[in-house]
Amino acid sequence: MTQGVQTPQTPHRDGTGDGLAFASDVNRAMRGTLALVLAGGRGSRLMDLTEKESKPAVPFGGKYRIVDFPLSNCINSGLRRICVLTQYKAHTLIHHVQRGWGFLRAEIGEFVELWPAQQQTAAGSWYQGTADAVYQNIEQIQTHGADYILVLAGDHVYRQDYSRMMASHLRAKADCTIACIEVPREQATAFGVVHVDEDDNIISFLEKPADPPCIPGKPDRAFVSMGNYLFSADFLLGALEDDARNPQSARDFGKNIIPEQIGKARIVAHRFEESCVHASHTPEAYWRDVGTLDAYWAANMDLVGVTPDLDLYDPAWPIWTYTVQRPGAKFVFDEDERRGMAVDSVLSAGCIVSGGSVSRSLLFHDVRVNSFSEVEDSVLLPGVDVGRHARIRKAIVAAGAHIPPNMVIGEDAEADAKRFLRTEGGVTLVTPEMLDKLDA
Repeated sequence: MTQGVQTPQTPHRDGTGDGLAFASDVNRAMRGTLALVLAGGRGSRLMDLTEKESKPAVPFGGKYRIVDFPLSNCINSGLRRICVLTQYKAHTLIHHVQRGWGFLRAEIGEFVELWPAQQQTAAGSWYQGTADAVYQNIEQIQTHGADYILVLAGDHVYRQDYSRMMASHLRAKADCTIACIEVPREQATAFGVVHVDEDDNIISFLEKPADPPCIPGKPDRAFVSMGNYLFSADFLLGALEDDARNPQSARDFGKNIIPEQIGKARIVAHRFEESCVHASHTPEAYWRDVGTLDAYWAANMDLVGVTPDLDLYDPAWPIWTYTVQRPGAKFVFDEDERRGMAVDSVLSAGCIVSGGSVSRSLLFHDVRVNSFSEVEDSVLLPGVDVGRHARIRKAIVAAGAHIPPNMVIGEDAEADAKRFLRTEGGVTLVTPEMLDKLDA
């Protein structure tokens, strides 16, 4: 399953190439990098979808979990020393990583390790913020003797070649490089915004500002942080030690570590467009924070389109995962009023469409759609069973839910809001627990 190290191919924005010597420097730096995937977040904006598991463990795209994206990016970029930091309801995530990511060879210094929260500081607290999650593991980090530390958010969907981000870091002789993506200024108020000068040096870092600073030369665009940070190891460990001595700190990279070091160290922005692994049909830099139900539904729905912006069919940059072994999807019955069929949809292994119809929907493994039922514009997670004559529209149905025969979801907003959870965007979330309450 391992891939060869990907050397930078894209020239720098000033037009200079990387050269063989520089490419060798990048490869050497990547071998000396320790990747830390922060996967302990609850993801409370996903509501009941994260009631039993953390946001990075939430299923996505028919067969994956969200954490598979940063982990696959590491492997495809040539990184072989990876640690996954867990905390909130980590059981599902731990099982997934153990089963799907244990293929590296520890005896030659390759690994994907799980680092659960262990209250390792004198305060005896759980992780207080993103920086504290790293600080509490500082002794383990030091034992690996890394030259560079790549800190990654474990809950975003994207494809990125981290070796190109390393090239930017080395070229700029930076202490810290932050991956940034362009968004319209009016949308930047929901993110950490990076204010840069004309050379992409970061001059301020603002959390969810009401009036985001623009990108030089682009008055209607702003840079937002993707939550991916590349540090020179000595600089990061020193900054964490300094932050630990500050009793007023929230122990967070975006709120404390980065703003405190601006002006003291060389902190630069890396443009995601330079390291994004694009779909062949579009130059758009694809990155999604699927942190709300509406965003999660929309990102999954994009995958059923003819040419999705996220290309999961690219053999040059595969997304690895652990998946259950099931037979292929099956469609049965071919009668005028009872035809098993699916159009403009993605169906995973083990699905059976038994005389029902599926359109513009994404079904995870082991979903059954029974006779005379209809599923449209919906995301059905593993093990969902749709009863006869049921109709489901614009919904997310959580794993293991059994939709009773004749039930209608997504056609009456008032009824949906009373029985289930309906978002501002008109998406209805249905869970087994919600269905059980209807029967009580």
